[in-house]
Amino acid sequence: MQPRSLAVAAGVAVATVYFAQPLLVTMGADLGIEPGTVGVFVTVTQIGYGLGLFFLVPLGDLLDRRRLIRIQFTLLAVALLITGVARNAAMLLAGLAAVGTLAVVTQSLVAYGAALSEPARRGRTVGTITSGIVIGILLARTTSGILTDILGWRAVYLIACAVSLAIATFLVRSAPQPRLRLTYAELLRSTVSLWQEQLFRESAIRAFFIFASFSTLWTSIALPLTERGLSHTEIGAFGLIGAAGALAAGPAGRLADRGRGPLVTTTASMLLATSWLATAHSLLGLAIGAVLLDLAVQAIHVTNQSLIYPLRPEAGGRIIGGYMIFYSLGSGAGAIASTVIYERAGWTGVCILGAAFGLGSVLTTISR
Repeated sequence: MQPRSLAVAAGVAVATVYFAQPLLVTMGADLGIEPGTVGVFVTVTQIGYGLGLFFLVPLGDLLDRRRLIRIQFTLLAVALLITGVARNAAMLLAGLAAVGTLAVVTQSLVAYGAALSEPARRGRTVGTITSGIVIGILLARTTSGILTDILGWRAVYLIACAVSLAIATFLVRSAPQPRLRLTYAELLRSTVSLWQEQLFRESAIRAFFIFASFSTLWTSIALPLTERGLSHTEIGAFGLIGAAGALAAGPAGRLADRGRGPLVTTTASMLLATSWLATAHSLLGLAIGAVLLDLAVQAIHVTNQSLIYPLRPEAGGRIIGGYMIFYSLGSGAGAIASTVIYERAGWTGVCILGAAFGLGSVLTTISR
């Protein structure tokens, strides 16, 4: 299977996690949830994503990957349907948690692509699939904004349900079969044991900080833009601006293949921390800062994965899943913290929070 096909499928799956971000105010108003607590929509999705990373992604090292990916996409469609027809806050939150849990099929596809690649091209393959993921994350906001203005927010999830079913039916035709002889409990224990690897620990902690900063921006950005009177479509259009971050994935992967990973992580971490200086001012500054932030995050993310996968190539699902747990934790922390701080300290407080997370990433690169 070509990396580009995997990139498209991964982009669709991960988009389902981010559809809600430009719709937070609208979804909250529809279900009677206060603006200061709408970040819970993102947080519960990220909690589900974290659980799926630990309990589902490692199964790719144990079971038939073809069947596993198909089942995940099918169940993801069911979760999207529940979200789309939700009539109260509890049903919506349950649906979003399930969406997050099952959207980890994205990482199953990353691990699969890495397993298929020759070592000398692994970074490039991961970069291609990550480009699809980045585009999926950021265009999710644009797509959901446009569809909400035209058809309402529920249509976003119902359409995504149909697309997920189509992928489950047509995309995955074959996959290499794992040959491990482990029980499920042993599989999970071996995932936890990855923490013993220093490079894995550093990359995982860095992932927490970069995605906390990423989520701080993209969760709360709808709040000041809504106050300025922008429509859902206009808010979602900021995703088109941020999609420029996908441009960093390919070059970062190629540099990692050439042994320049540490340089990439250090430079991009500094860019991440300083990008928040631009976002604190005008709409133009916000757009520039968003591009710089996304470029930095994706460069670090691709490099992290390229560096840690060779630690245990036979445990690709566990390595990617274990690493991405910290992505989920960071995303959830940024989501809930940014909306709470915005209510108390405004956009300036959010920018300080995002920059602080960026400095955390810098510290992981200079403490080696």
